[in-house]
Amino acid sequence: MKQLQKIKGWKQKFNFAYTNQLLQESIGQNLHTMDKKKLQIWMPLLLSLSMIGGIFIGFKMHDSIPGNDFFYLEKRRTLQEVLDLIQNKYVDKIDTDALTDTAIYSILNHLDPHSVFIPANELEAINEDMQGSFFGVGIEFEIFDDTLNVMSVIKDGPGFKAGVKTGDKFIHANGLKIAGANMSSDSIRSILRGNRGSLLKVEILRADKKVTLSIARDMVSVNSIDAAYMINKEIGYIKLNKFSTQTYREFMIALEDLKKQGLKKLIFDLRGNGGGVLDEAVEIADEFLEGDKLITYTEGLHMPKKEYRCRREGQFEKGSLIVLCDEGSASASEVLMGALQDWERATIIGRTSFGKGLVQEQYDLSDHSAIRLTIARYYTPSGRSIQRSYSKGENAYYEEIAQRYTNGQSTNQDSTKHDSSKVFVTSSGKKVYGGGGINPDYFIPLDTSLFNESTATIFSKGTVSHFAYQYMQRNASLSQQYKSAREFAYSFTLNDPSWKQFEQDAMKDSIKLSKITPIEKTYILNSMKASIARHIWGNSAYFESYNTNDLFIKKALEILGIK
Repeated sequence: MKQLQKIKGWKQKFNFAYTNQLLQESIGQNLHTMDKKKLQIWMPLLLSLSMIGGIFIGFKMHDSIPGNDFFYLEKRRTLQEVLDLIQNKYVDKIDTDALTDTAIYSILNHLDPHSVFIPANELEAINEDMQGSFFGVGIEFEIFDDTLNVMSVIKDGPGFKAGVKTGDKFIHANGLKIAGANMSSDSIRSILRGNRGSLLKVEILRADKKVTLSIARDMVSVNSIDAAYMINKEIGYIKLNKFSTQTYREFMIALEDLKKQGLKKLIFDLRGNGGGVLDEAVEIADEFLEGDKLITYTEGLHMPKKEYRCRREGQFEKGSLIVLCDEGSASASEVLMGALQDWERATIIGRTSFGKGLVQEQYDLSDHSAIRLTIARYYTPSGRSIQRSYSKGENAYYEEIAQRYTNGQSTNQDSTKHDSSKVFVTSSGKKVYGGGGINPDYFIPLDTSLFNESTATIFSKGTVSHFAYQYMQRNASLSQQYKSAREFAYSFTLNDPSWKQFEQDAMKDSIKLSKITPIEKTYILNSMKASIARHIWGNSAYFESYNTNDLFIKKALEILGIK
């Protein structure tokens, strides 16, 4: 920091001296024809004027740099003084970089809950998530019995091209033992990823036979679309898990494919979608809204008002549209829902969304870390901000979501809170509210009976997923028995012996299922069936199976005229 201050000081002094030199040289040329006597008379005055001009210009140049004083006598910042004292005087050796990070965290914590510091070792993974891609092998895996089990292989990805199959178990990777090595998922993931074109030689156990494969790492897309399928001849379903830089492109591919299958009505699932890139949400909204309708606008103290409007004819401006949301739907999801609700283009089903109406911009720092800083608020077309209050601090801000379960907001529509001081109206005069998320048009309560200790534990420990994976391996003929994921979803049922086997597996994790309610059992069986479908046909098949018993979907179909 000292060196940086010196460099800045030198730069300003150089600018000042160089400005005077230029002025004096220019004046000297103009005076060349004057006689010496006149020159002697006028020189002191001209030099004085040139000095004043130089000072003025130097001041203007100097003033353009934030935080500078008139003669660039910038005071050392107190924070840097403290860090220097600790580094030079403290009794023990201290990692000052870690202290700096802590100080930054503390500073940002006093702003708002969404202005965050991203350490250098986390930045790459976060950027990959936003970009929707990374370089690696292209498999989804879980660790069972201290062994990497391939749960699915991304179609046309590097692993797929090399011959990796669902059910494979990785033993070694580039000579490093994977099986039985007690490695974490993050450690294994770091081995699988690497530079584009680099080779990963793996030894795999497949049906009791060892197979060796060489995989050339390449770009792997992290899809935003979890599922896209037709429920019947007219009604389609799309589930979106985030808004990355690739989301709009993926959405359009899915939408166009469903339209080819006869799409007339759409159920758009944004449950659990925590947001992401604002522009992607705007582009999708443009596909649903006609004309040059306002989608959203942003504004901040240092950011002038910016409007986002429809710019083209959308691909789904007329068909019936249902949007599903819950307390996990946030940010860009709320931008999209707010526009559709204000223009009364969609019917929203579910529970009140998260309530994040702040816009962040990411700024990279010199040590390869970054700050994601809130620079503006966004507003729906009616002018409402749906940002919840964070005046009580970050902890209280996030705890408010959990409190919705205990105070009845998630289970009883009558407990839903509205800020009567922030009332707005939609395109036809319907009341909507700001300051607390997007409130749905139809409320779906959270079934708290599904969240007792036993049920929660079997999901957190992966017992359901593990059983489904083993069931799929023991019943390899399922893909031949059922022609499609749709047929499986409506025809397959787990029998009693399978449930007994699952109870025994749960006991290995010290989980007793003998006292669960029939509702809980149905929920577990539905999740298990969906997991089996996913292992055979992919992610979309999971939702195609699970949604056959989903309350949100049933309500959506009822509104669309399907009993």
